[in-house]
Amino acid sequence: MTRSGAARLWLRPELLALHLLAIVAVVVCIAGGLWQFGAYDTRQADERADRQEVPTVPIEQVWSPGDPFGPGLNHRPVTVRGTFGPVDEQVWVSGRVQDGRDGFWLLAPLEIADGDALLVVRGFSPEATDVPTAPAGPQEFEVVLEPGEGSAAPLDDRGVIGSVRVPTLVNEVPYRLFPGFGISTDVAVAGDLSVADPPAPDVAWTVGLRNLAYSLQWWVFGLFAAFMWWRMCSENVAAARARAAANDQEKELV
Repeated sequence: MTRSGAARLWLRPELLALHLLAIVAVVVCIAGGLWQFGAYDTRQADERADRQEVPTVPIEQVWSPGDPFGPGLNHRPVTVRGTFGPVDEQVWVSGRVQDGRDGFWLLAPLEIADGDALLVVRGFSPEATDVPTAPAGPQEFEVVLEPGEGSAAPLDDRGVIGSVRVPTLVNEVPYRLFPGFGISTDVAVAGDLSVADPPAPDVAWTVGLRNLAYSLQWWVFGLFAAFMWWRMCSENVAAARARAAANDQEKELV
C-alpha cells in the first residue's frame, strides 16, 4: 500500500473523532501536569521565603564564638557591630559566581569584642585586584550567616583561597574566629565592590511532593491516552486493510 493510501486509512471520517479526542486528552494532561509542577515550584519558593523571614537580631543573641554552627543559624540574618581588620588581613575567595560572572568574594575579619572576630564577605569582584580598604572605625550592619566551607587549595601568595574554610583561615589572622561566616548586605561595607548575593536557603525536594506527584500522574495519563489512541487507530487501520485485501481477493476471483 502506498504512503498516500495509508494516510487515507488513518484520516477516515470514523477516526477523526478519535484523533480529536486524543489531542484534547493529551493537551489537558500536559497542561494539568505543568500546572501542578508550577504549584510545586511555588511551594518550594514559599518555603525558602519562610526560612528567611525571621527577626533580625544582634548576633550575640543567637551565636557565640565558642558555639558550633547550628542548623538554626543557616541563612539567618543578624546585625553585627565591630571593627574591620587591616587590609593585609583580608583575602580573596575564588570560585564565586554572580549574575552569570565568575569572580571572587572579598573576605575580611570583623573584630566584635575581645579578640573574637567574624569573617565577613564584604562583596563580589570579577577580578582579585588590589584589596580595597574597609570602612574605618566601629561599624554596624546586617549579614546573612553561612556555615564554613570545605577544604580547598590553601591561601596563595596573591592572597587568594579556594573556600571559606575557617580552620585554615584561623591561622592567617590574630583572632578567635566564629566557626562560620557572614555575607554583608550593606553597600557601604562593599565599597567599590558589588554586594554579594547570599545563597538561597536549601529546601528539601519533598516540600510540595504531592504537587510533584500529581504533575507526574497527569503526564503518565497523557502518555497512556497517546498509547490508547495509537493502539485503537492501529487496530482500526489493520482491520480496514484486511477488509480491503479481502475485497480485492473477491474481485480477482470474480
